[in-house]
Amino acid sequence: MIKGIHHVSMKCGTPEELIKVKEFYITLLGLKICREWSGGIMIDTGNGFIEVFTNAEGVRQVGAIRHIALLTDDVDEIVEKVRSAGYEIFVEPNDKIIDSEPEYLIRMAFCFGPLGEQVEFFCER
Repeated sequence: MIKGIHHVSMKCGTPEELIKVKEFYITLLGLKICREWSGGIMIDTGNGFIEVFTNAEGVRQVGAIRHIALLTDDVDEIVEKVRSAGYEIFVEPNDKIIDSEPEYLIRMAFCFGPLGEQVEFFCER
C-alpha cells in the first residue's frame, strides 16, 4: 500500500553547490536537515523530504518531473524573501482556479533553486 511521497532526490557535484542548497532550503526557507551523511543530506519539508546527494553533478534539464512544490500559507512573503536573496522568480505570485470538480483555488509562484531546480510555492485557498 502506498502511503505518500517520501522524498524527492537531487544531486550536486561541488561543496559550493551544497553550501548554496543549505543556504536556500535551510537558512532562507527555514527547513531542517533531518540527517546528514558523507554523501548527502536529507531535508525535512514537514510532510516529505528533499534528498540531496553530493557525489555527482545533477543533469540541468527539465524532464518528466518538472518541479518541487512547497506548501505555504503565504506565497507572497516567501517570494519576496527568495527574491531578496537573489533568486530568479520566473512565475510571479498569482491566483488560479483549477477547473476541476470541485473547483480548486490556489495561489502559486515559481523560482529557480540553487541547483537550477524549479521550486513552486503553493497555497490552497
